Amino acid sequence: MRILMSGSTGLLGSALIPSLAAQGHQVTRLVRTPGNYPEAQVGWDPAQGKLQPADCEGFDAVVHLAGENIAKRWTAAQKARIMNSRVQGTTLLSTTLAKLNKPPRVLVSTSAIGYYGDRGNDLLREDSGPGAGFLAETCVAWEKSAEPAVRAGIRVVHPRLGIVLTPRGGALQKMLLPFRLGLGGVMGNGNQYWSWVALDDVIGGIQHCLLNESLRGGVNVVAPNVVTNREFTKALGRVLSRPTLFPVPAFAARLLLGEMANDLLLASARIEPMQLLASNYKFRYDSVEGALAALLQ
Repeated sequence: MRILMSGSTGLLGSALIPSLAAQGHQVTRLVRTPGNYPEAQVGWDPAQGKLQPADCEGFDAVVHLAGENIAKRWTAAQKARIMNSRVQGTTLLSTTLAKLNKPPRVLVSTSAIGYYGDRGNDLLREDSGPGAGFLAETCVAWEKSAEPAVRAGIRVVHPRLGIVLTPRGGALQKMLLPFRLGLGGVMGNGNQYWSWVALDDVIGGIQHCLLNESLRGGVNVVAPNVVTNREFTKALGRVLSRPTLFPVPAFAARLLLGEMANDLLLASARIEPMQLLASNYKFRYDSVEGALAALLQ
């Protein structure tokens, strides 16, 4: 396939491009600033609403990964950047694709499990409604922004990504130093569910969404065996052969990170990847300890 991809220089895009290329797909990067990449490039500016329809003709699929990093303290300005980067970019891309003479067959536009909010012990599937809070509001608006593509007959899939595990970035990378020093511990009471997924299964899941025509709408990209924060903490300690005796109380997390602590670290989301399992996706890692051991060898 010929694939147009935004967010190609981020954590996911940097892993997805070589995987797609290895399978014979041709990737063109959708970039704000032209760079010295081996792949072809198309320029755009979501904030200014600039994207030439002619540059988007001829692609079989589009993968949209771009969005402001959420792992920064959530000031009012930062929250606006997080929301706007997702809504503006997705709206511009989906409306442009909808106008094409020959639109792509599929648009895979990422989302996140923040869609479900803090739901305690409830088991959540793709047909569960959205939750409350800033992340949930952002994800709802983010997914709704792709409606022009849906109305144009493009198959639109929203992979709702869980906590992505890789030592190269994200939550796990930030946890490694304190845990390796023996200073790791549970967050809050440790009973909140952390729906995790290894980076390899994010890449595999996105490719599965590209190729499997039965998938559309929200698709939970999380491992099938969800764990609590306490279970995750103990597993990481065992893999690193370190004690995990230093908890981070909820008040301390909120003091350090503000509102972000509630939505990212202390919220509980017990999520099942029903759509992936029903469409016979085979997870590379379904055990958190096995995934951590493989990733940190």
